[in-house]
Amino acid sequence: VQLQASGGGLVQPGGSLRLSCAASGFAFSSYDMAWFRQAPGKEREFVAVTRGITGNVFSADSVKGRFTISRDNAQNTVYLQMNSAKPEDTADYYCATARLLGRVHSRRYSDYPYWGQGTQVTVSS
Repeated sequence: VQLQASGGGLVQPGGSLRLSCAASGFAFSSYDMAWFRQAPGKEREFVAVTRGITGNVFSADSVKGRFTISRDNAQNTVYLQMNSAKPEDTADYYCATARLLGRVHSRRYSDYPYWGQGTQVTVSS
């Protein structure tokens, strides 16, 4: 399993950024794909997930209405569209995957065995 995150950078408050995570080595369409983030000195926190098979999405309250997770099963890629960025969105963003068929979606990082490297997002003027 390999996950390669990209797209991070510097964005102004209120601006937009799109993160990508290219996956390989597993049956992508049947795996849950999630984004987590970790700010300096803070615990890693759930951002959003798109379910395998159904594609259903769930987001943290802190990003609901601003961030959109999506997946392209033909390209084995998951995206995180970040709009209306806030300084508190500054963090390293990680994509992760797990096969959770038959289970409810998970927001716990311990349930995801596979991780990509982080991509840094800084929201600042």
